[in-house]
Amino acid sequence: MKDQRNVARWLTNWGWILLYIVLMSGAVWFIMQEDREPIEDNSPEKITLTFRHFWNKEHDRPLLAIFEEVVRSYQESHPNVKVNFEGLDQNIHREQKLKSEMVTGTPPDMFVLFGGAEIEPYVRSNRLMDLTEFTDMNGLSNQFKDLHLWTFNKHIYGLPIEGNAEPLYYNKTIFHKLGLEIPETVAELDETIVKLKQAGYIPFALGNEDRWPAGIFAHYLMDRYAGPELIQELVTGESEAGFQNSGYMKAFQHLNRWIGEGAFSSESNDTSTENAVRLFTDGKAAMYLNGNWDINLFSGQTAPAEFQNQVGVIPFPALVKGAEPSIAGGYTMGIGLSSSLTGAKREAALELMKGFYTKEIQTRIVYEGLRIPSMRIAFDPDKTGPVFAQVMELMEESHQSFVPYDNLLSPEVKKTFLSVIEEMIGGGMQADQALQQLQDASKQYWNLIRSSDVQ
Repeated sequence: MKDQRNVARWLTNWGWILLYIVLMSGAVWFIMQEDREPIEDNSPEKITLTFRHFWNKEHDRPLLAIFEEVVRSYQESHPNVKVNFEGLDQNIHREQKLKSEMVTGTPPDMFVLFGGAEIEPYVRSNRLMDLTEFTDMNGLSNQFKDLHLWTFNKHIYGLPIEGNAEPLYYNKTIFHKLGLEIPETVAELDETIVKLKQAGYIPFALGNEDRWPAGIFAHYLMDRYAGPELIQELVTGESEAGFQNSGYMKAFQHLNRWIGEGAFSSESNDTSTENAVRLFTDGKAAMYLNGNWDINLFSGQTAPAEFQNQVGVIPFPALVKGAEPSIAGGYTMGIGLSSSLTGAKREAALELMKGFYTKEIQTRIVYEGLRIPSMRIAFDPDKTGPVFAQVMELMEESHQSFVPYDNLLSPEVKKTFLSVIEEMIGGGMQADQALQQLQDASKQYWNLIRSSDVQ
């Protein structure tokens, strides 16, 4: 027993000695660390990017799913970057929020926008990042089909994400049932409208809730009656005639005539795109005029199973027989970046930008979103469904096109353009009144521009 107590005492003493040594060693190590230089933190800088889009509509869902995947993949490979990818109503974004943010210099880091006249003020005020070097360094310079709406003074200030075309869709079953020929001229379209009304059909399904869809009818009639040269003179301030000319008067009077005849679905100004398309897919309306972005609604959950096989695609009719009708369209919608981005945040935004402009994503835009690619990629139109294939065939056959007027006109004049068309659709304005307001808005705009140039 005595020997056991001695062993226990010996172990206890040595335990305290060992504990003392350990504690002293820790103290010495701590003191040494205090004297050393602090360890450098090489972890990447935490970055938050704001990205505002307007892919909120039903027809945008396939596209949104693709782009959400791009953002998600980017964040997984860049754990230090958080992307606030948020949607907003298109009109609120374009007409209100972004405009005021550009004035104060506080736009989102990245945003969806339309090229052409709409971004020109942003370019002049140095609010958009110059992407010329970005496109060169990433081998994108020759990959896009058309960059002229994004190029100012040989510099690129945004990149189109998709193309668009605005053909006239018609229900082949209804036309066949009534023995209607495909209208090749505006006069033949007039006759078709009358016959459809007599048979109890709505000639045109129109959802003008967002104001711009009715503008498609206006710019087609304006193009047919006055030709493409006049609008180019108007948007550059070179036209002496202005909006109050005989061609545009005939165009607006023709639109007034259709409105009076009941060519459009009722309460069009309060009807959404989705509900207008439903009138078309339900067989209540025989024709629908809008962009290719609505094609996926022809085969969506609310459309009859085989409806897309009933849809024919034609250009908006010409004014005279035998003339080749031009098609409204272009590469107008894209992505821009704020010029205020610097340093690591700028590099992070450009890296994310690269993810949107790959051949893989552009191919998915075609097959999953039924959208026209903005980049030069190979795809099989036969695998996209019958309506999209017809649109692509129409674009290939057409040798004439023009940019939709709401992308050509300055933001101030465009606002008046869409407003007077809205009032005409509602039955509250005549052609001469509408053109007078357009002329006044254009005159005021150019007086302001010229006076600022003098200063």
